[in-house]
Amino acid sequence: MSAVFDSVARFYSSSIGKKLLVALTGIVLVVFILGHMIGNLLVFAGPEAINEYGHMLQTSLHGAGVWIARLGLLAAVAIHIVATIQLTVANKAARKDAYGKQRFQVSSTSSRTMIWSGLTILAFIVYHLLHFTIRAGNEYNNPELYSYSLHGEEVHNVYKMVIDGFSWWPASVFYVIAMVLLCSHLSHGVSSIFQTLGLATHKTWPLIQKLGKIFALVILVGNCSIPIAILIFGYGR
Repeated sequence: MSAVFDSVARFYSSSIGKKLLVALTGIVLVVFILGHMIGNLLVFAGPEAINEYGHMLQTSLHGAGVWIARLGLLAAVAIHIVATIQLTVANKAARKDAYGKQRFQVSSTSSRTMIWSGLTILAFIVYHLLHFTIRAGNEYNNPELYSYSLHGEEVHNVYKMVIDGFSWWPASVFYVIAMVLLCSHLSHGVSSIFQTLGLATHKTWPLIQKLGKIFALVILVGNCSIPIAILIFGYGR
């Protein structure tokens, strides 16, 4: 068993190991971000659609499914952040010259701010979990206010929760800011995944970069459409 732990430790201590973990956890998070956006957009299909979706998530595997997913995602986020910070620190140290001065390389704004956009997104994730998942500081857990009859069964009214949540302008503004930073993060991060896994060639790299930016833009528009529709255009109110 100790030999296995030693092998894992050696793998993680190498820059290649950390980059691979960042890429693999990045794939998990990208898939989640896309699926989460698609699920959230069901709010535009009306109360029954999104409440049925929310009830399905809450009852999968007798209620254990959603917690398995949450714990797995939190683990992926933790590994992604820690490995990225360690790589950033190592890269900065490697770019110093003999006199200890930093040597700067040409890079995009998104790549230079990856660590800061990532930490801001982490802060948003914590707030988002407190707001809509743990439902701290609000009445979203009150069944008298947030109950919906779905096929004869009383379920949590996700639709009303989303409408009420984004009707409060600070939450909507913070959400949009976080999505802009997420877009910046994804525009570089998605293409970097292909590069790290050796799936990018000199010929395909420009296309992969464009696809990464397109994906980031789709996520930005899709996610921001919800608070904008509710707060500015009064959708659902």
